[in-house]
Amino acid sequence: MEFSLLGPVEARRNGKPIGLSGTKMRTLLAALLIARGRVVPDARLSWLLWGAYPPTTMNAQIYTYVSRLRKLLEPEVAIVRRAPGYAIETGDSLIDVVEFERLERESRAALQAHRYEEAGALLNRALDLWRGPALANTTDLLVEQQESHWEEVRAAALENRAEAGLALGQHQHLTAELVRLVCDFPLRERMRAQLMTALYRSGRQADALRVFHEGRHVLADELGVDPGAELTGTYQAVLNGSLDTVPGESVTRAPREPAPTGPVAPSTLPADTATFVGRGRELASLQALLAPGSPVRRGLITGMGGVGKTALALRAAHTSRYHFPDGQLYVDLADADGTARDPREVLVRLLRALGEETAAGDGPSGDSRVGAGTSPAVALRPGLDELVRRYRARTAGRKLLVVLDNVSDTEQLAALLPDGEEPAVLVIGHAHLAAAIGPHTTVVEPLGDDDSLALLAAAVGVGRVAEDLAAARQIVAYCGGVPLALRTAGARLAARPHWSPALLAGLLAAPANRLRELRFGGLDMSRSLRSWLRLTGVAEDDLRLCSALGERSFSAATAAAVLDLPVVLAEDLLERLADASLMDPAEPSGGTSGVPQYRLHRLVLCYARSLPVRIPVDTALPVAS
Repeated sequence: MEFSLLGPVEARRNGKPIGLSGTKMRTLLAALLIARGRVVPDARLSWLLWGAYPPTTMNAQIYTYVSRLRKLLEPEVAIVRRAPGYAIETGDSLIDVVEFERLERESRAALQAHRYEEAGALLNRALDLWRGPALANTTDLLVEQQESHWEEVRAAALENRAEAGLALGQHQHLTAELVRLVCDFPLRERMRAQLMTALYRSGRQADALRVFHEGRHVLADELGVDPGAELTGTYQAVLNGSLDTVPGESVTRAPREPAPTGPVAPSTLPADTATFVGRGRELASLQALLAPGSPVRRGLITGMGGVGKTALALRAAHTSRYHFPDGQLYVDLADADGTARDPREVLVRLLRALGEETAAGDGPSGDSRVGAGTSPAVALRPGLDELVRRYRARTAGRKLLVVLDNVSDTEQLAALLPDGEEPAVLVIGHAHLAAAIGPHTTVVEPLGDDDSLALLAAAVGVGRVAEDLAAARQIVAYCGGVPLALRTAGARLAARPHWSPALLAGLLAAPANRLRELRFGGLDMSRSLRSWLRLTGVAEDDLRLCSALGERSFSAATAAAVLDLPVVLAEDLLERLADASLMDPAEPSGGTSGVPQYRLHRLVLCYARSLPVRIPVDTALPVAS
């Protein structure tokens, strides 16, 4: 048997995958394997599976998961009951985390003995075991508990491999990798010192000094500390010119190799969302799309305003960034109000990030050049075709990830798609863009009640939620599973420690007040919906008209009767709203089996009814509270 935890959790028998169905079963298996034969108590398993709100049948459900795993893994592997929990006996099974630790331990011994080639080979084998973020398809609760540990051991192995490479004079080869690693781990001083060493030995003293000063600012801003002895010592060695020699070289300075001409790998992704909850199936699908070997590395993410499309795309991008050593780019194609940006302006920004020089004052805001390169200056004056040509030339054949947010139409998208099969693209926008992207469309739907409660707890604190769970569930219901609404509600409670969840639930109870209460700081549910309408081209008049349909499910025939429209026009209106993710498919409300049903999301309905309504209110269907 083979078990893999350094990436998505997988099990194989004789090289063939074993079907581990569901996040919770994979979480249970991973928790047992990490324990290395020690007993994992029921209480810990319950927390990893359900967090602070386990079901009343948790023991029975744990037993069911264990029974299913036993059937899949026996006879090679046994899961035994040992009070107060379970333990796993793996026999001679191969477990990637165990193999990684063995190789890493042997590599450290080789490094200490100055056997650099052996150390590098061992570390290459160890790091090749990683297929992505550890435990990627388990519950967020397990990932949160284990993430920092596995990030640390992987980062230390990467540093040791760089140390071996520098000792062998491989500084030219290591520079690009170390640039990417310093972007990924900006607070690791040893990596930064290694990058300075590689740059200096490549004849780039000024760049090495710049890396030190950037690190000093990062450490001061993030931690309030000065660089430590290793980083400071490397800085002094650059100034003194004493970093030229490596083991086996003469003390006399060797001729410096020419600096590489390619651009430094850019990374313009916004920070990952700290309170990301749920979306396990959607995230795993996007990670598979972005993985090497995926036949089509282009995907569309769509859903209503505020539902978390961008958060999902960024989580997928950050967890897959190691697949894209040539860079990860993000660009927002709309202003805050949903107005589409000029694709020429967007292309200029992308080209700057990719290393094109820009003429001072020619940028969209008159800003000076950004980055370095050997190409002619780029300005907004060149025509769109010329900018597209340069962009595609820059992206062709490169392992890049491009995230295009708030794309409004296929014409805007066509100018921004990179060339070739190597670059991967995530597009966030209207469902109609699937015609240009291909078959991989991820529809982001509102969160379920449990995930919504977990997101609210992450924003305001578990204690505040637990002290009045009934009121917290009311808040969750009023927010309708929309992450932006839940984060806004949580932010208001967090900023007002004297407020109880019941007080906020009372403020949200009236549909007419709800969107006004879901506004705090830069978070604004109403503004998000307004921008989404503009981006998707949905007319406010259409939404005003549909506000009379209420929150219950209805058919096109019912809509036609209420709105006094021919059925064909009512059906066209509902489909246009459904394409914009403003109208959801719904279960029939009774007696209409086989007839397509629709429903307005409750926050969309609140927004629609906040607009001037042009039809008599007394024709409306009832609104659910």
